[in-house]
Amino acid sequence: MLIVDDSALARRAISEALSLDPELEVVGVAHDAYAAREKILALEPDVITLDLEMPRMDGLTFLKILQEHHPVPVVVVSSLTPQGSAKALEALEAGAVDVLAKPNGSQTLGALADQLAYHVKAAASARRGVRPVTAPPGTFTAINQPVPPGRFSERRIILIGASTGGVEALRFLLPRLPAGLPPIAVVQHIPPNFSRIMANRLNELCPFDVREATDGEELRPGLCLVAPGDFHLTLLPSTRGYRARLTQSPPVHHCRPSVDVLFRSAAEQAGADAVAALLTGMGADGARGMQALRAAGARTLAEDEESCVVFGMPQAAIKLGVVDQVVPLQNMPFAVLQALSQPVRA
Repeated sequence: MLIVDDSALARRAISEALSLDPELEVVGVAHDAYAAREKILALEPDVITLDLEMPRMDGLTFLKILQEHHPVPVVVVSSLTPQGSAKALEALEAGAVDVLAKPNGSQTLGALADQLAYHVKAAASARRGVRPVTAPPGTFTAINQPVPPGRFSERRIILIGASTGGVEALRFLLPRLPAGLPPIAVVQHIPPNFSRIMANRLNELCPFDVREATDGEELRPGLCLVAPGDFHLTLLPSTRGYRARLTQSPPVHHCRPSVDVLFRSAAEQAGADAVAALLTGMGADGARGMQALRAAGARTLAEDEESCVVFGMPQAAIKLGVVDQVVPLQNMPFAVLQALSQPVRA
């Protein structure tokens, strides 16, 4: 892999952290886009880590040129301030596979190594050229009609879990769901700060409210709550359904938030009233949680291999035999609505 960053300190920290994993090899480093271009041609790296704030040519511009002329899986490693997070979101839209917060002085080398290795391996396993934002012409129409009030009980809830490639998958799926649905709870493996920017962007696109979850907040129809980066999201009972609980208990599958944590809590609190979907992502997070949901009577969906950037998470649930339906991303809005319309399992 190739590390592209104008900071010598960051290049060294990333290189040292990745060198702790025997499965990864850093073949080179570059201090700007021009040096990176030459090293990409000479070294042909499998993955690139890319800072967005660089002299001469910024990382976002370089990424767009790279994706057009020499596509290589890219993990953005950048300072995720509010301004930096907005640029990182643009980078995902431009073809980056994943986003990671730049290392800081509070992180141990071991913790940094685990985090970086996870993202880099996910990028290495990504299917090149998969762009889930648009469906083939003529294969998809949005669900424009809002759901009539009172169609679903207050107990109904939609759960969505995703990781690598998931930000763009959510940007496809959520805006195509109609207004008036039961509450939606989303776990996307995501760094702090970036989750709020992502939720705000989705809120501009969706026919319902989307925002980052806060502790104790009520989940209501017409609301989608996104787990904040570095916090697990669980469900607690409330007088009219559920409320959100945020915790910083240990990571699960090296992830916080974790899909398994949300799904397991929903199995306990919502059971058969839940509809759960697993989208693209590396690893197995969400599979055991979906198993608990399915055992409790929930309807379960998984994205198919063809539309996934990384098929890991859906595949793990499919192998467990806990998925009711495997569907391409472009059909997922209809599959969710169909699952909600089916009778609740006894």
